[in-house]
Amino acid sequence: MGSSHLFGQTPTKKHLEKIQVKKTHQKPVIAIIGENQYTELTDFIIPYGVFKRAEIADVFAIAPNKGRMDMFPTLSIEITTSIADFDTLYPEGADLVIVPAIHNSNNKTIIHWIQNQNKQGATIVGICDGVWTLAHAGLLKDKQATGHWYSLPDLSKSFKDTIWTKNKRYLQDKNIITTAGVTASLPISLAIVESIVGFKKAKDIAIELGISHWDSSHNSDVFHFGWNEYSTAAKNLTFIWSHETIGIPIYQGIDEISVALVADAYSRTYKSKALAVTSTNQSILTKSGIRFVSETNDEDQKQMQLSKKITNEIKPIDHLKNTLLEIEYRYGSKTLRFVTTQLEYPTQ
Repeated sequence: MGSSHLFGQTPTKKHLEKIQVKKTHQKPVIAIIGENQYTELTDFIIPYGVFKRAEIADVFAIAPNKGRMDMFPTLSIEITTSIADFDTLYPEGADLVIVPAIHNSNNKTIIHWIQNQNKQGATIVGICDGVWTLAHAGLLKDKQATGHWYSLPDLSKSFKDTIWTKNKRYLQDKNIITTAGVTASLPISLAIVESIVGFKKAKDIAIELGISHWDSSHNSDVFHFGWNEYSTAAKNLTFIWSHETIGIPIYQGIDEISVALVADAYSRTYKSKALAVTSTNQSILTKSGIRFVSETNDEDQKQMQLSKKITNEIKPIDHLKNTLLEIEYRYGSKTLRFVTTQLEYPTQ
């Protein structure tokens, strides 16, 4: 799994139009909104982590309610800013809103909120199946858009007034941006950084992440579910006695992007599930200030088949590559293919 074709060709110009910032804002205000019940892990965590470490904006992780946010396919985090809190802080609205995939894509509270943000001039970004929520909100009418390869056929049937486009990692139509599947959260986050402050900062963050390219080039035609993929999923689900629990010890300052990529990949095998292991006696925050909620007790930890240590000396993309190699070693090439296809992760 070489890096030369990870995200297309080396960019030579901006790949997004300039993100508009309200005159009253000294720097951009970015809100990443999820559902308290099941928000896609990397869709939410990666943009938050990229924008926070870039130090280019005031960044907020929000949900309808404060408290726990359960992520899909695994892990949970603590949300300290509700929609109401954000609206009190910024009644004029955000400059940029990130909408990840959520369990209920027709969540009325979130839809009404992003509709209002759109009316107030915010750029709205639907990552992966967050595109469904933008479509339900009516924001994609008569616009070009893309989405996860698996969802595009259903999206095109459900929303015929949108011009659906494949073979794009991300696509902008005025102040609406949509992306392809899960791992598109990396290139779109870098493209947004580039749009706001320029190529150099985006390149610096890309090097830190282990990424050399982040343009919109993409071949979605290589991804499909056939008999092999469906039979792999059924087999992995059926043989529950061989299922494994992967513990990820969380420590102060851990890179949340690495955590999200590793946990997401392992938890899509249908043979393993990654869980956060944290100390209940300490308040532990990640590199960018995310608080993961411990999902294990002492007895659970004794039953874990693998403790997956994540070090900040290894770049996030290298953690993902290593995890995919481990998945292939532990569960076979068919399960690896099943995982990368879900992630829409280009490996060639």
